[in-house]
Amino acid sequence: MPADITLAAVTGAHGVAGEVRLKLFGDGVATLKRHLNRAGAFNAGALTLTTLRDDGKGGAIARFAECADRTAAEALRGTALAVPRDSLPPLGEGEYYYADLIGLHAVSTDGADLGTCIAVDNFGAGDVIELRRPDGKTFMVPMREEAVPEWNDQRLVITAAWAQD
Repeated sequence: MPADITLAAVTGAHGVAGEVRLKLFGDGVATLKRHLNRAGAFNAGALTLTTLRDDGKGGAIARFAECADRTAAEALRGTALAVPRDSLPPLGEGEYYYADLIGLHAVSTDGADLGTCIAVDNFGAGDVIELRRPDGKTFMVPMREEAVPEWNDQRLVITAAWAQD
């Protein structure tokens, strides 16, 4: 499991006072709010989140103590905001962090080697995992019980019918 989990990324400056726009990777603004005003909560102590609000478009507007003006905000463009994994709440039964799935080996229910999980996306109807086969080809599978009946911190098991070429 990864030591750090990326919760958001800075997409650019917002205004002239040092605020930034964020692309969120978690469950919205609430995921970041638990790290509000915790000194050096992000990026191994480099950034302290001081204000945060929903932008109404699926992202957020934030201010960091270390960012005083638009120039400093622009310099953060492309910065991923990561926190230590142990600072996140424990997972319930059947829950996972995307970062825990990426890199996992995948096999089918009939034992075939399916490769490695390279991405997890959500296009609105639920999570979808992307797998890269040993031959380099990729395919996608919904992260639902009928397609992925089992997973743990070592591997994903994909129903053979979902793994067809």
